Amino acid sequence: MARTREFDTEAAVSRAMELFWTRGYEATSVRDLTGHLGIGQGSLYAAFGDKDGLYRAALEHYRTTLAAAALRSLEEGADARSAIRAMLVERIRIAVADDGRGCLAVNAACERLPEDAATRRTVRDMQDAGREALAEVLRVAAERGEIAERHDPYTLAAFLVTFLNGLLVSAKITPDVHALEPLVEVALAALD
Repeated sequence: MARTREFDTEAAVSRAMELFWTRGYEATSVRDLTGHLGIGQGSLYAAFGDKDGLYRAALEHYRTTLAAAALRSLEEGADARSAIRAMLVERIRIAVADDGRGCLAVNAACERLPEDAATRRTVRDMQDAGREALAEVLRVAAERGEIAERHDPYTLAAFLVTFLNGLLVSAKITPDVHALEPLVEVALAALD
């Protein structure tokens, strides 16, 4: 008879996400994970297969929590410029936390690509979702006359995603909100 799992896998994935985010994949050992999660090595392997399986679960958790929250925030803004500004500033604030840990998805791309095809797919899916959400906000904003119509909304959205990726890497180098926030206004000038 199989033993019942004696720990909350969702909580374990969330805690593992924090550890991978702070330390990176390579610098996080199975021993680090089992110690941080308070579970045995056998339990980790039984629940997730291996370290890589737990990493994939952590990236997926990031996608469905923090990345999804960023997309929802775009829908809550009074106008496109305010919504995009708020989303970018919030991403900066998260990225500079804990001495500049950045963004888990961008960190994953920098650390694991091009060799890790599964990570590439996961990060690409997150970026595609962000680009699509931004493109829709920008399309509606152009129709309302909130932004200039001289640029294609999809191209503007791709620019903003690319800008954000660079900003999130910069947050690891210079984890200073006051140094990074003014750059958001420069990027928003592309909407004029």
